[in-house]
Amino acid sequence: MKKIPIGISSCLLGENVRFDGGHKCDAYIVGTLAEYFEFRPFCPEVAIGLGVPRPTLHLVKKEGTIHCVGIKDPDHDVTERLRAYADQQKSSHEELCGYILKKESPSCGMERVKIFANGQPRREGVGIYAAEMMLNNPLLPVEEEGRLGDAGLRENFIQRVYVLYRWKQLLANGLTPQSLTTFHARHKLIIMSHADYRDLGQLLAGISKENLASVAGQYIVQLMALLKTVVNRASHVNVLQHIQGYLKKELGADDKAELCELIERYRNGEIPLIVPLTLLKHHFRKSPDSYIENSYYMSPYPQELRLINQL
Repeated sequence: MKKIPIGISSCLLGENVRFDGGHKCDAYIVGTLAEYFEFRPFCPEVAIGLGVPRPTLHLVKKEGTIHCVGIKDPDHDVTERLRAYADQQKSSHEELCGYILKKESPSCGMERVKIFANGQPRREGVGIYAAEMMLNNPLLPVEEEGRLGDAGLRENFIQRVYVLYRWKQLLANGLTPQSLTTFHARHKLIIMSHADYRDLGQLLAGISKENLASVAGQYIVQLMALLKTVVNRASHVNVLQHIQGYLKKELGADDKAELCELIERYRNGEIPLIVPLTLLKHHFRKSPDSYIENSYYMSPYPQELRLINQL
């Protein structure tokens, strides 16, 4: 499979572009994720002409607006230059299927960046470049490297990356009412694990060649928004039991009991999601079902990423 284009803060790849001349190379990113993602690095502070090393910046609230200024030289304001750089990169960002930002950065932080007001810091800010980039690309899955250490957040981000990648493939191959309906059907169980899928289904019910572009635009906005919710065990159990229903005529009493037991053990946090999913795949190899076989819920991303092993 072709590697998926992902934007990333340059320092996370080991580039020496930080204010102190160093980097923040992330082993999981350059090791595991680099096998599947084509990382495209951005360092807005270097791009706007700041040196390496350089004076430290921070966010300051002045007269109700947020500015990115030098700590030692408050008159050194790079706010508009950072925003302008994000705008200049719009065409490059539109090619991406995800973006990994450097946490706590006054230019690149996604959330909880310190904002100083009257000399007191509050963790309620977003990096100037990051805020503009996300505003320009509302569909784009965005995460910080620090949050990728959480199994649920990591799986959620990568799942959204693959959904957006498949969406872009759909558009590149030529969108039709049938292809959009098929896309939805293949993602329906993933959607079910996040929210009630019927709203999206109703949106597609009246699709035609005439309203295809409008409906597709509404569909992907709603889909990417609802996928931001991190799925809990109860929601996964609901989907697992729904999938189990496709085997009600094929399984004997012992196999049904074993499957029910594993799903219940998963509900109780005794085993990871990979265990009941593996057993379900085993049964569907013996009793194939085209809908389940084509569903991305069973294989939402490469198995080698081992994401569901920790859910």
